[in-house]
Amino acid sequence: MRGLRARLVVVFVLLGGLSALTAAGLVYRQASDLMLKRTEWSVVNEFRLRVATLTENMPHPPDRAALQQLANGVAPAFLEATGAAVYGNSGLIASGDGTGPITPALRRSVAGRHRLAYQRVVSAGTPYLVVGTPVLLGRQRTPSGVEAYLVTPLGKEAADEDALVAAARNGVLPVVALAVLSALLAAGGVLRPVRDLDRAARRLGAGELDTRLKVSGGDELARLVKTFNATAAALEANVSELREMEVRARRFVADVSHELRTPLASILAMADMFEEEAGRLEGDLAQAARLMNLEVGRLVRLVEDLMEISRFDAGAARLILDDVDVADAVRACLRTRGWTARVALDLPPGVRIRMDPRRFDVITANLVGNALRHGAPPVTVRLRAEGPQDTGRIVIEVRDSGEGVDPDVLPHVFDRFSKADAARTRSDGSGLGLAIALENARLHGGSIDVANPPGGGALFSLTLPRHPVPSPDRPGTSPSRRPEPG
Repeated sequence: MRGLRARLVVVFVLLGGLSALTAAGLVYRQASDLMLKRTEWSVVNEFRLRVATLTENMPHPPDRAALQQLANGVAPAFLEATGAAVYGNSGLIASGDGTGPITPALRRSVAGRHRLAYQRVVSAGTPYLVVGTPVLLGRQRTPSGVEAYLVTPLGKEAADEDALVAAARNGVLPVVALAVLSALLAAGGVLRPVRDLDRAARRLGAGELDTRLKVSGGDELARLVKTFNATAAALEANVSELREMEVRARRFVADVSHELRTPLASILAMADMFEEEAGRLEGDLAQAARLMNLEVGRLVRLVEDLMEISRFDAGAARLILDDVDVADAVRACLRTRGWTARVALDLPPGVRIRMDPRRFDVITANLVGNALRHGAPPVTVRLRAEGPQDTGRIVIEVRDSGEGVDPDVLPHVFDRFSKADAARTRSDGSGLGLAIALENARLHGGSIDVANPPGGGALFSLTLPRHPVPSPDRPGTSPSRRPEPG
């Protein structure tokens, strides 16, 4: 009943069925009443007329022979004219007899009101019309104390009534069938454009912004289709403009970063030279030389990170895969940066996966460096393997013992230019390290999660498949080594 088609069918069937039943009921009631009234009128008037005629010259009080003559005069006439059956010895029931379907209420009405009365009754499953009248003698209509009753079976009328019911029932079924057919046709006419709108909306959501629908007619659905087409056109224009702006912004960042690379390298070389000569400088010049070298180093790292991010945004990042021992790769990363003595390792040997060593080094350096800068010792790196060799994965957990990540910052840790300590306005990092680490993990088909475990500190979990499976929106892998795009 959740579908629009089912609802329309049910509504049409209910309306059609109720309309047909109402019409059939009204017709049946009117026809039945007319049929019964016509029978009653015919029987009652014929009975009244014959009783009055036969009792006009009857002696008072009537004897048995006179009553028998009355019965013989009335009953055969009714048997011939109306098919009535008269109960009693000779078809006429005198006062005091209890034969036939004559109710006490009818007897009281005839005796008390001294005039003809009739009633429809059902006896032993058979309907009857019972007519009773007091016998009045002579032209003066003198009461004789005798009552005459005629019992007429209504079997023919009952059969006609059953035929009316059957006709009404048989008339409802085609109406219901017609209602179902009409509902299906109406549902098809209504649902067809709705289905078209649904498919078009799905295509629009999938990125096919040139999706349009054909407008036919001038009803509400046609206006809805026009609105959809106008919305799709506006969306296409806005998205196209946004894409162009995004492409220009990425190109601008990449161009600026590339152009800054060479002069910054020269500035860094000169800053290193000034720092080497800082011991010979006087006053504040030595401190200025060291500060300049520090800031230039930060600027160089920022430019390098921006260039790396621009590669991901442009879809130019590629994996250069190799079979690598994970434990050896982690130790090499820490040894290169002089962190070996500051980090506790739990690295089972022999865990090998296919990955890009350079990008794995970037991920590890960012996670461990973040723990060392913003956490508290001890910092631990733990490796575990999950699943079979071919389809399993590895998990590297980097945990510190500090206060953990601020819950307000936790959902934004991997955002670009996000800082683990929101109170710091300046730091040695660029704010892009964790974003770059996450992009590299996704490039391998993996992920990085962060949490504040119950024991305190922050826990970063790097998950990588043993065989990279890049996500659909990420570039593929390269099976052999080649120069990284600049």
